[in-house]
Amino acid sequence: MRVVAVCVAAVLMVGGVAPGAFADGEVGAGAVADPVAFEGPEADLAYHGAVSMAAGHVDVRFTPRNHGPSAVPDATVRLRWSEPLANRQLLPDGCARSGPRAVLCRVGALAADGLGDQIGLRLRLRGEPSEALLEIDTVWSAGVVDRNHMNDRQRVLVLDTGDTYYF
Repeated sequence: MRVVAVCVAAVLMVGGVAPGAFADGEVGAGAVADPVAFEGPEADLAYHGAVSMAAGHVDVRFTPRNHGPSAVPDATVRLRWSEPLANRQLLPDGCARSGPRAVLCRVGALAADGLGDQIGLRLRLRGEPSEALLEIDTVWSAGVVDRNHMNDRQRVLVLDTGDTYYF
């Protein structure tokens, strides 16, 4: 056991934590946990809303919420699609493309136990797919830790029917 502790300490001193080891906010198999990475204020972010799709046009609206206990000074949410987005998009202020299938939107500050402003997007997917998977997750929260990923990570299968799907 002592040999393992010495080896871990040596790895941390020489190379630090492997790049991307905490990309999803979780420690993967074989990764060495940086004890500082999980310290700091704690909050519980959540995203709830609705999405619909018809003829490749997608309407998404959701409201961010912070269940606390700490305030979040600023946050960014990512919306990823299983299908590529059309090249031209008209995005609201605070949102930007992040690759062929993703959009990032600034959530802004969220008080402890507070609601943020509703975020609404009208996007166009390339072609007219019969279905698309939407994944929503927090990618930045200004150093505030969210240990409960049951409500800040959403996955919604949207069918090209014009029906509204709630999350």
